Amino acid sequence: MKLFAVYLGGQLAPQRMGEDHEVVFVVSEDTRSARESARSKWTGLGRAHIDAVMLLDVVDGWRVDMTFTGEESQGVLDPTYEP
Repeated sequence: MKLFAVYLGGQLAPQRMGEDHEVVFVVSEDTRSARESARSKWTGLGRAHIDAVMLLDVVDGWRVDMTFTGEESQGVLDPTYEP
């Protein structure tokens, strides 16, 4: 299994112009299945389209290895805005 970052796009709320976007992370065997899994994570309106998919096998010189644990994510979102 591999880790992918997927850039999703879709409709904005009514009365807004443009597109809404979000990045989601999925674990899949290949790019095709990563695309399918990512769409199910879309939180915007309507159906998402996919603008880009990136395999994350090395980040900042660190190899990314996947090990199934069956545990829930303990990740905490830090919403601190830094201009």
